Amino acid sequence: MRKILDDQLESIRDAGTWKVERVITSKQAASIQVQGGNKVLNFCANNYLGLSSHPAVIEAGKQALDTHGSGLSSTRFICGTTDIHKELENKIAKFHNVEDAALYASCFDANAGLFEILLSKDDAVLSDELNHASIIDGIRLCKAMKYRYKHMDMEDLESKLHEAKNARMRMIVTDGVFSMDGDVSPLPAICELGEKYDAMVFVDDCHGTGFFGKTGRGSGEHCGVEDKIDIINSTLGKALGGAAGGYTAGARQVTDLIRQKARPYLFSNTLPPPVVACASKALDLLMESSELIDQVTANTKRFRERMTDAGFKLGGDPCHPIAPVMFGDARLAATFADEMLKKGIFVIGFSFPVVPMGKARIRVQLSAAHSFEEIDRCVDAFVDIGRELKVI
Repeated sequence: MRKILDDQLESIRDAGTWKVERVITSKQAASIQVQGGNKVLNFCANNYLGLSSHPAVIEAGKQALDTHGSGLSSTRFICGTTDIHKELENKIAKFHNVEDAALYASCFDANAGLFEILLSKDDAVLSDELNHASIIDGIRLCKAMKYRYKHMDMEDLESKLHEAKNARMRMIVTDGVFSMDGDVSPLPAICELGEKYDAMVFVDDCHGTGFFGKTGRGSGEHCGVEDKIDIINSTLGKALGGAAGGYTAGARQVTDLIRQKARPYLFSNTLPPPVVACASKALDLLMESSELIDQVTANTKRFRERMTDAGFKLGGDPCHPIAPVMFGDARLAATFADEMLKKGIFVIGFSFPVVPMGKARIRVQLSAAHSFEEIDRCVDAFVDIGRELKVI
């Protein structure tokens, strides 16, 4: 086994796609401490609202640790459901304007648990080819007829919906925002096709919930079709406190079935009380004011405009704080990221298999916690290194 694995690992190194885990010794924030180095500016976290180290969020977690302990040592249906779990589920349902929500340990688990229990061999599921790995794995577990449509290609989706017209139920499955590219799904067209072919619309909105759209309700709100999405799976581990946890939000029959049959829900420990309390406080802060949403929007605009003016090629939607800086070559992206760290900017090069071969990039992510001065420092470092490496 060791020999087989050594050969595989060496091939990853040879391809220039080896991933190094940098060790952080501080709280997640706009500025972080890296082991063995100085403080650096962090531009690659999913901390879109800057709430991962917000004092009120941290205090809520501390209080829950005192009142409810570090964990429940149990699954939900045995003795792992507390009052604060139910309060958070109700709050999430209210936030999304749906009937109910069910918590999981992660959104990966939420995606692993849904399709298997909802879709039978008589049903059809139609999935965007670039959907998140957790969606792909979740769909593999179900017995439904499986169709994969070309990325955001509505003609291909309609063709496959027509093929699936005799299925008992049809479900269109898409990321709200595709995390590697920052592309926003064409939800108005998807919802229109859903109505035309009597298909449910499912959205994984991990990179939209909390900060995208006027009030942070996500990609559905951004696209003006929030009330036409049937099921939302999302995370508490990004904008909503940044700790852990995921959920399914939708019709009460869906969440009731999850509580009866979904394996990741039934056979995994319940979400720890401090994590629940942190996410609940993050939602409170979000629903009290749009200030953080406005700030991340302004930061996104500033970074994208300055980088484009400097000559860099950026991917993704211009309104979204995922801003991939495209390089193509994996070694170049990795080298560029290393040089950025030397200038005090923490970014990571993304390469195959995380992104397609030949489409390596540095995925910059803006946060409400960043100041304009910090964004300018990041752009200036990109420009200096870009000239040195003859990228621009």
